[in-house]
Amino acid sequence: MKLTQIPQELTTRSMVLAALGSIVIAGSSTYVALRIGALPWPTIFVAVLSMALLKPFGASLREINVAHTGMSAGGLVAGGLAFTLPGIWMSDPSSTLGIPVAAVAALVGAVLGIAFTGLLRKHFVDELKLPFPMGVAAARTLQAGDQGGRKASTLVASCGVSGLVTYLRDGAGVIPAVLGKGPLFSVWMSPMAAGIGFIIGPLYMGTWALGAISAHWFMVPAGLSSGWFSDGEAAAAFRSSLGIGVIVGAGIAVLFRGAAISFLRSLSASGMNFKIVAITGAASACVLTLFAGVPFVPSLLATAGVWVTVVMAATITGQTGIDPMEIFGILVLLAIRTVWYIGGQEAFLVTAVVAVATGLAGDAMQDFRAGAILGTDPRAQLVSEAVGGLVGALAATLTIFLLKEAFGAMGPGTDLAAPQAFAVKSMIDGLPDRVAFLAGLAGGFFLSLLGVPSMTVGIGIYLPVAISLAAGAGGLFRVLSDRFMEDLNEDMTLVASGFLGGEGIAGVIFAIWKVVTLG
Repeated sequence: MKLTQIPQELTTRSMVLAALGSIVIAGSSTYVALRIGALPWPTIFVAVLSMALLKPFGASLREINVAHTGMSAGGLVAGGLAFTLPGIWMSDPSSTLGIPVAAVAALVGAVLGIAFTGLLRKHFVDELKLPFPMGVAAARTLQAGDQGGRKASTLVASCGVSGLVTYLRDGAGVIPAVLGKGPLFSVWMSPMAAGIGFIIGPLYMGTWALGAISAHWFMVPAGLSSGWFSDGEAAAAFRSSLGIGVIVGAGIAVLFRGAAISFLRSLSASGMNFKIVAITGAASACVLTLFAGVPFVPSLLATAGVWVTVVMAATITGQTGIDPMEIFGILVLLAIRTVWYIGGQEAFLVTAVVAVATGLAGDAMQDFRAGAILGTDPRAQLVSEAVGGLVGALAATLTIFLLKEAFGAMGPGTDLAAPQAFAVKSMIDGLPDRVAFLAGLAGGFFLSLLGVPSMTVGIGIYLPVAISLAAGAGGLFRVLSDRFMEDLNEDMTLVASGFLGGEGIAGVIFAIWKVVTLG
């Protein structure tokens, strides 16, 4: 991909916006991922935001596309870190992991994701022509335009409302964090959760609710009353292990359904680039060894694993719009452990590298698909993805440490539940209930093969019921909106996106304030 002539859409203002937007989206997405354990694609949000900021200055749709390509990169880098790295502190609360080492892992993952995605873009976007649904939606949003700034106004207003509610809840204490009676019949007062429920829609929200209701309202009470569980702690261990098993099993099933075939095809399509793959992988392995303390052989195997899983991520994201990045990290770690055992901090860093790379790959392919529809030069998009990915890696790293300082512990029973990171921790350290995990693994795998979106079932089983009911309220409103207000669905999706962005940004600001004021 030689940059013999700078594409017209690759402008200074688009790069500045890509970098600044990536910082904001990375911070917000880190908070969302840790707090609720789900991270919808930020693609539509950043598409509208970049259009609102650039269109008044005469920017073309291609330039706007380039800007939002870099902005959205921060969100998926943040997801890769938030879904893996906090497991270090769950495993060892006294861990001495510092920002520099974590930043090295994030940056290596970003570099690998950018490099390998650049090599594979033509195969997946131009040759296979996979749908990449969020990329198509972003392109259609930009093509529809924003006459009178109505979309931007809707987005800004919903961000403001969500941010205000977050302040009144977490800052001023005027609004209770949870509304209801008892842990089984309570709702988290969160615009963000409701927004996620609306965005992911009735099918995924319905299976999420199914998992929550079956585990919290039936399985646990029945087990306690019958003496199957000795106490509440044993019941919680069973429930969390079962949920983790379902999540992992669903991720493996997604990989099983066709990713291997596309991987073999991509090898033949990209054979001429093996030298670039080898050089990039070896250099990244050296950096991991020298600056993050990961032994060289596992580092080298991890970079090779990234190449395989980036292909899988591109395939799965293109077909379904889902990118199980933490599952990719777990699979690569398990593969490495067959030839070289690593544990502790190094194991978490490896999973973080893989998750960041595959998350960034999924995001980039969505944006490349939008670019193909709009006629954007892919070279300009790749530069923007690099800018946003690298800046976002640093921003997400800093945000995770900031949130840890502000909230303290992460994991089950805390404000930052981080279910995916707990799943990674459980795979590395050992599961609270191995039988429940294996049962969930088998169930999630086979349900997914049957077409049931069982990953959301697992999230419902794992997360506190208050979060699931809040998200369920958003899903229920989506059902009503689809039935009675279909012409307003686009606006309601923008409102839901604003709810995510507003609470995410406000949550990070509130965390900064806590750290500054409390020392």
